[in-house]
Order: sequence, then structure tokens, then C-alpha cells
Amino acid sequence: MPGLPKLSLVEGSFEELALELAVYIDGMKGESSTIAADITPLLKDPEQEGRPQESNKDAVLKKLVTSSAILNTAAERELQAAYNLLIHLVSLSEDPETYLPPICKNLTQPITSSPANGTGIALGILGSIFNTIDPDDETRFYVLLAIVDMIKKSGNYDTLAPQLKSLDAWVAEWELNPAEQRKLYLAISETAAACKNAESSYTYLLKALRTVQDDATSKEAHDLSLKALKAALQKDKQFDFQDLTSLDSVQALRKSDQTWSELLEVFSAENFEDFSDFKESNGSFLSDNNLDEDALDRKMRLLTLASLAAQASQTRTLPYAQIAKALNVPTDDVEMWVIDCIRSGLVEGKLSQQKQEFLIHRSTYRVFGENQWREVASRLENWRSSLVNVLSVIRTQKEEFIREKEAELNAPQNGQGYRPNMRQRNAPVEVE
Repeated sequence: MPGLPKLSLVEGSFEELALELAVYIDGMKGESSTIAADITPLLKDPEQEGRPQESNKDAVLKKLVTSSAILNTAAERELQAAYNLLIHLVSLSEDPETYLPPICKNLTQPITSSPANGTGIALGILGSIFNTIDPDDETRFYVLLAIVDMIKKSGNYDTLAPQLKSLDAWVAEWELNPAEQRKLYLAISETAAACKNAESSYTYLLKALRTVQDDATSKEAHDLSLKALKAALQKDKQFDFQDLTSLDSVQALRKSDQTWSELLEVFSAENFEDFSDFKESNGSFLSDNNLDEDALDRKMRLLTLASLAAQASQTRTLPYAQIAKALNVPTDDVEMWVIDCIRSGLVEGKLSQQKQEFLIHRSTYRVFGENQWREVASRLENWRSSLVNVLSVIRTQKEEFIREKEAELNAPQNGQGYRPNMRQRNAPVEVE
């Protein structure tokens, strides 16, 4: 494991700096603290010409790091300098990852000397630690966890989101095992949820769920699957459930939690009428699990309208009456639901009040199976045939042009020279 590069702004030998920090900590703790006295014998080794042995250096660092929680009470103007000094001393160890996790844990605790600016100061120190560590060093993982925890407390997810573009690369560089990946993804998901970012919260929850697929029937996989399913149902803009239904742990719910599995099937492929039947058959299931029935009704109606539009692939129109019946709403409300469905990105089209129809330009398939692949193949074949016809027309026109040019070159010359029929040459060419 590579060590930490030295901080350029810290000067002095390990012995001098360690003793300086020990004296500072003793001063904060009071007369009963004897850290400086305890480490002084460890800082000098006659056989090493005044330099401490590596084992003694680790003993000194252990003393300092164990006592470093007191730094959170340091004056605001001294706090960052004190932590920088401690981080520099840790960087001189052969095994810095031993000492960084407790330092990061300290920084996630309240900075009592600066309640207003403490979070920002702690994030600044953690950011310095993260950037100081070699990119491929797994120690960065622990620092990032601390940063995510602080972001959760600050409620400012926007400061973290841009950095997460590199997360996949970091996970690969650090060679995190599935349990570590899951811990990181869940931490980010919970932080995003606390900051009211449902989109990111669900994205990272799904990443965490994918790390348990090797043991899809475990309790952890079961609990995460239910959590992800509930999040997907409650998420306003989540209309695609294929990412869930394809996971083994979610498939396992068919045996362990049939009601949840049935509910997922309804939202994956069925319609509002089926959802109404589900609610009637399962009594207080939605309320018992803190699911908003009105929000689910709205989502199911939008999904039902998307299914109707996809099924009308031949006529490309939907009568208002058919929509009203399928959504169980008054005919007067149909236009409102169609507009809502368009805004959700599920369909595109145009309303005709005169004809009382919805003209469909594009629709979203909720389930893409064999029939849908056949339709795609049919459309591709029609497109290919059209291109073949266009190429044939172009080829014919090209051959005719070549023949005319050859005729010009081979025509007999007369006194006035040969003039082609320009009216004929300039006639427009019709291409079907």
C-alpha cells in the first residue's frame, strides 16, 4: 500500500512535529494529559541516531490519533492547521490506512468550536485528505464515506453529485469487494434521500442491490429488494420497472413476498383495472406499508394510457371514450390525463377536441417482448425496402445520365456544332 505524499506546507522532522502536536493536545486537555511526556522516550532511539524506530513511530501515532478527537474543540483559526499537522504525521507512516479511518470519524462529529462553519471546515479537511492520497489507494474509500456522511448532515448534495461521475473509476481502482461497494452505494443513496434527491437515491440503491445478486435469497438481498421496490413505486418519474424485475433477488420475492411480487407485476405490465382488483383483494396492504394510494393511482393511470397508445400501433388514434373507460375517469378529464402523460415522456401526440381523439405520434412500451421485437423487425424491413427503392431510382438516373454523355461525345459534328436538347436535359426528375 503506497504511503501518503508529504504536505508541502508542513516543515520539520517527525520528532519535532509529533512533540509539537502532543504539547498542543495536552494544552487543550489540561494538566492531567501527559501525551507529550509519554511519547518523548519513543521519539529517540540511540541506535537510529536520534530517529525513532518504525515500531516506535507507530506507537507515537497511535497515541496522537487516539487523542485527536479533542481537536474538534480547537479554535476555528487553529483547527485546520492542527488537523493538517496530524495528517502529515500519519502520511509518514508505512501503514497510513490504519490511522485515517479514526481521523475521518472524528471529523464527522460536531465541531463544537464552530457550530456555524464546522461542517464546511470538516469537509475542507476531508477533501484535502482525499486529494492527498494516491488515486489507487483503498484508503480513499474510508475518506469518501466520511465525506458522504458530512454531506448528509449539511444537506447539500449538489456539492457531491459532480464528483460522483468518477465513482465507477474509483471503485475499480480501489478494487472494492461487493460488501464495500454496497456500503458506499447505500451511504450515497441515503444521503441523496436525506437531501430530497429521489432520482440519485434510487440510482445508487439499485447499484447496491446489484452487489447482492450472487446470494439473491439472503436476508440482506431480500430487505434491499423490498426497499428498492418501494422506492420505485413511490418515485414520481419512475415508470420503467424492468431494471427491478430482471434481478434474481427481486424474482425471489415471488416465493417470500407474493403480495409485493404481485404489485410489481401490476405496475410492470398490467392496467388500472388490474390495480383496482389488487387493492380490493389486499385490503389495507398499501396503507400498512406507507404507500401513497393517490400517487400510485396516478402512476397506474399514466402507465395504462401508455399501454393503450402502444397497442394502437395500427390506427394511431385513441378515442376519448376508450381512454376514459380504461382510466376510470370522466370523459371531461381525458385531455388533462393525456397532457400529463405527454409531460411524463410516456407518449407524444396531438389532441383533437373536434374528433374527440388522441392522435399518437410516439408511445412507450412498458414490456418489450417477442411481439415488440417482431414489430421492430417489420418496421426495419419496411425501411430497408424504401431505401432499396430509392437506390434503384438513383442508379437508373445515373445510368441515363451516363448514356446521354456518351451520346454527346459520339454525336457527328456539323458546321454549327452539336447542341443537346437543353429543355430535355433540364427537365425535373421525379423520384418516388
